[in-house]
Amino acid sequence: MPIDPRKLKAQPHADGKRRCAWCSADPLYVAYHDNEWGEAVRDDQHLFEMLCLEGAQAGLSWITVLRKRDTYRQAFDNFNAEKMLGYTAAKRRALLRNPGIIRNRLKLEAFIANAGAYLEIRASHGSFSDYLWQFTNGKVLRRRPLYLGGIAASSEQGDAMSNNLGKRGFKFVGPTICHAFMQAVGMVNEHQRYCWAASKETIK
Repeated sequence: MPIDPRKLKAQPHADGKRRCAWCSADPLYVAYHDNEWGEAVRDDQHLFEMLCLEGAQAGLSWITVLRKRDTYRQAFDNFNAEKMLGYTAAKRRALLRNPGIIRNRLKLEAFIANAGAYLEIRASHGSFSDYLWQFTNGKVLRRRPLYLGGIAASSEQGDAMSNNLGKRGFKFVGPTICHAFMQAVGMVNEHQRYCWAASKETIK
């Protein structure tokens, strides 16, 4: 009988370390899991980049976006919001022709809309980081699910963030996207029990 993936525990890899069951043996995915996912990020621009990329993932797998991340950074001026907000019609057409990113007009236009909303929040709150971290009261929320199916797809905090971001003009920031974003930037740390990275406490 096939194993129900929801019942998977942290899995052993060739290097002897156990990792969350969603993490394949792909070296890019392993590096992301080990060094980024679940680690608390406080840098405004990095947070903005990750929120945009989580939106780009909608309907796709994260590894698809991860493989294109370097090209996204080149295409969007390292997610410099001021530059993004000034993109001309010609620049936008060029983005839609770029084979190194996901050529979805709605998602690309969302990046630019998000740049404007990001700058407004940064101006009114002092930092984008302070604004985002208010949804967890500035704390990392930790859960240690035993099974893969126990890793949450949504949360009360993600719902609140999604609602607030949407009111401020952000696009592609639904509740599921916001919770995934919170996991990715360490606002929520949900490494599975027995995953070697479960005890890491890195703050960038």
